[in-house]
Amino acid sequence: MTTTEVSTIKIPRHVAIIMDGNGRWAQMRGKRRTAGHKAGAQAVRAAVEFARKKGIESLTLFAFSSENWKRPEQEVSVLMELFMTVLKREVKKLHKYNVRLRIIGDKSAFGERLQRQMHEAEALTAGNTALNLNIAANYGGHWDITQAARKLAVQVAAGELTPADITEEKLAGQLELADQSVPDLLIRTGGEHRISNFLLWQLAYAEFYFSKVLWPDFDDREFAAAIADFSCRERRFGLTSEQLQQAILDTDVTTGD
Repeated sequence: MTTTEVSTIKIPRHVAIIMDGNGRWAQMRGKRRTAGHKAGAQAVRAAVEFARKKGIESLTLFAFSSENWKRPEQEVSVLMELFMTVLKREVKKLHKYNVRLRIIGDKSAFGERLQRQMHEAEALTAGNTALNLNIAANYGGHWDITQAARKLAVQVAAGELTPADITEEKLAGQLELADQSVPDLLIRTGGEHRISNFLLWQLAYAEFYFSKVLWPDFDDREFAAAIADFSCRERRFGLTSEQLQQAILDTDVTTGD
């Protein structure tokens, strides 16, 4: 599958990626784990460019989980510095190419300087429309659902809602990324087969694609292969295949196609 062939198949609106394998990539080359994170930043740039060119509406990248604070102090420190460096270096390019940047997660745990850079980057790109680039930093699915429930609880306490008013839709409206479509496709690199507390609510009906490729080696060809695999899936959302086909036929009749 070449990257040009992707243009002829079904493109997901929203792709989420767990970027796994940076440390192993470095260790296989006799380097420190931090070298893998720096190489992984180059793969991020390529993935963003690929998504923008192929018309993907949203790309959500899992950069730093709430559990990653448990890693060695030196590695965490390098990750924070790398985050600041990449933000400073890349945000003007993102703005130039009409990419909107969002940082999702509990940003209060980061230092003041990094929080300020995040805010400035989001503000600069807020009006852009070519691609929603969401970077999950200090993010966890459990945290996301908890903070959404807490917001609704505040509204109940204030008399703005009753417990009976709380629906799936109201809870979903308080989650990170509530203003975007839910992910159609989750890609995880590095050969692991789990979602690691990432977008637990939002991934309920996503298609999963697990790649053995380590993140720094994830290129256009690998991204295209994931989308080609997604394009072959039948997404029924609880329906039978027959019901799905009938719904498609009914839609075609309604639209006159």
